[in-house]
Amino acid sequence: MRKPEMILIDVDGTLVDSVPDLAFCVDSMMLQLGREPRGEERVRDWVGNGVERLVRRALVGQLEGEPDEADFERAYPIFMGLYAENTSKRSFLYPGVRDGIDMLKASGYKLGCVTNKAAQFTEPLLKDLGVYDDFSIVISGDTLTKKKPDPAPLLHAAEFFGCEPANALMIGDSVSDVAAARAAGFQIVCMSYGYNHGIDIREAAPDAVIDSMDEIYPLLERAA
Repeated sequence: MRKPEMILIDVDGTLVDSVPDLAFCVDSMMLQLGREPRGEERVRDWVGNGVERLVRRALVGQLEGEPDEADFERAYPIFMGLYAENTSKRSFLYPGVRDGIDMLKASGYKLGCVTNKAAQFTEPLLKDLGVYDDFSIVISGDTLTKKKPDPAPLLHAAEFFGCEPANALMIGDSVSDVAAARAAGFQIVCMSYGYNHGIDIREAAPDAVIDSMDEIYPLLERAA
């Protein structure tokens, strides 16, 4: 690996375990619809592509497939209302995140955050968990017209920092993060614990895989 000038970090499954809140909202939505709750274990395999996709998966009860559109139109606003009230009540930073961010900041790395989560949820979540001010830029799923796996959010951040993509690093947890980084010309490091629909992220061939965010600093110290 090469030592980067700037680092972009994903939110769900990388910085934050948000599944407890998302699962609560999914199950509450299903109950309001008069249907069986799905449970946290199943929801954990469905997150990672935004809340609209999560709602559709919850309605069909699987990763692929589309619900009846009338069902979705009824369910989606219920979920949005629930999640607005439960964005950070049960979510938490993964172990090592606070120390990892502190080490990167102390070493002078330019830090940004990029996620497919809408800004109305992203910003309160990051603020409530005490990491919002650690980032010079936060790019949410609705900041631009395109989101990951499209490279546009990553390239937008590189332009913001005045950094060539070849000198940038993405830290994520999913195949979507790997695809976006490759398309943008970023290096990509993935967390072993994140949300990748039950598939080992090593199969996506990122540049490195780490088990805790505080492992990123020694990894970069060994970089050329």
